[in-house]
Amino acid sequence: MASKPRSSEIGERLLGAFLRAGAAEVTPDILQPAETLLDLYGEDIRARAYVTSDPLRGEMMLRPDFTVPVVEAHMAGGAEPARYCYMGEVFRRQDHRGAARANEYLQAGYEVFDREDPEAADAEVFALFARLLAHLRLTSTIGDIGILRAAVEGIDTIAPRKAALARHIWRPRRFHGLLQRYAGITPVPGGRAALLSAGAPEGAPWIGLRSPEEMAARIAVLRADAAAAPIPTEVVAQLDALFALSCPAEEAPARLSALGIAALPPAIARLERRLAAMAARGIDTSALRFEASHGRTTMEYYDGFVFTFTAADPALPPVASGGRYDALTRFLGQGREIPAVGGVIRPGLVADLEAQA
Repeated sequence: MASKPRSSEIGERLLGAFLRAGAAEVTPDILQPAETLLDLYGEDIRARAYVTSDPLRGEMMLRPDFTVPVVEAHMAGGAEPARYCYMGEVFRRQDHRGAARANEYLQAGYEVFDREDPEAADAEVFALFARLLAHLRLTSTIGDIGILRAAVEGIDTIAPRKAALARHIWRPRRFHGLLQRYAGITPVPGGRAALLSAGAPEGAPWIGLRSPEEMAARIAVLRADAAAAPIPTEVVAQLDALFALSCPAEEAPARLSALGIAALPPAIARLERRLAAMAARGIDTSALRFEASHGRTTMEYYDGFVFTFTAADPALPPVASGGRYDALTRFLGQGREIPAVGGVIRPGLVADLEAQA
């Protein structure tokens, strides 16, 4: 594992490259308010955040990443367009599988807020990272959560089902279990079936934290779900094929079109524009991997383009990762929003890999 001075040296080198690319340096506080921010991270980061309580400021956490506080600061009054960069420590607990990973390590990052051409901004961030990491000969993979969301939104079923599937895109087992149940392939859970068939006994006392009104509303949703037509099995097959798709990036638009999912053409067109913008910046899209499910188990605030750069050792976390998070700006902007994309590089991993070369 690289020493802190060596990791910091690499981090400063990356930070300098980001500054030369036109970014302004920012340094979010190490101690961040937890109440709002924890809801914006995926289950993985929420479970690994260091949270504490302050008698004056309430629940606080050690900074688990930079993107969310950078977006929060920008939406509170940043100028547009804007480019930001940063370099500093983040803090994450490790479970037994990650015992060899550091709980505290450096991130260097680059974030772009620009309405003009989102696909060009995606290509800008990816190409900058590709150039800075080219000497390490990493494997680069891209995906697009927006394609998955479009496919779910296009399903001909009731709104609560689509909302549940969209909410669980980042939880593959839960998502595919719901899809199977909505198609009638697997049965409704026994407890739910009993709830729908039984009524509360006359005069029985109310027990539980939910109010009678909340339970009545929930039962109404369950009854509507039980009465809804099953999702056709051919639609399930299309979605399964979509989520399993993996191919060279240059082949992805044609492979996605061949699935015959009616809702996908606008999202495929955005992918085509992104790939063209990457090619214009010197990225060989035939050597770039596209995986439709890429990014499904990481940050839940990504809602479009996602990418990683990984080393050959599967035990190592990504050397760099990032993506598009337009919905995050909408949530934190309180009525304002702006297309935004960014990514982070781990200087410590870069230092380790350079030492092995």
